Amino acid sequence: MSLHLQGKCPRCGHGAVFKYSILNIHFAAMNDSCPNCKATFQPEPGFYFGAMFISYAITVAIMVACSVVLWLFFEASENVYSITFVAVAFLFMPLSYRWSRLLWLRWFGGHKPIQ
Repeated sequence: MSLHLQGKCPRCGHGAVFKYSILNIHFAAMNDSCPNCKATFQPEPGFYFGAMFISYAITVAIMVACSVVLWLFFEASENVYSITFVAVAFLFMPLSYRWSRLLWLRWFGGHKPIQ
């Protein structure tokens, strides 16, 4: 898996972007800068607004995969689909949140990897 999806700094590849584990209740807490190379993770106010769209796309992809599995392997009612979608969206929320922010920072953060 590439470094930007593992939560490492997009510049040096060593420092952690997030303060806590994905299993922690505070999974969304980010470091202000890289502990290793001091690259900023908060370039400007509202920087991560666009990450919402990436998070939405990740959630839609997860829902499509979930619906395909339900459709192919189970004869499910609409209630089962609804409950499953809500449960899966809730369970994958920390992953979707983190990946969207990491991808946004990697693509638009202005960090050039250190050579």
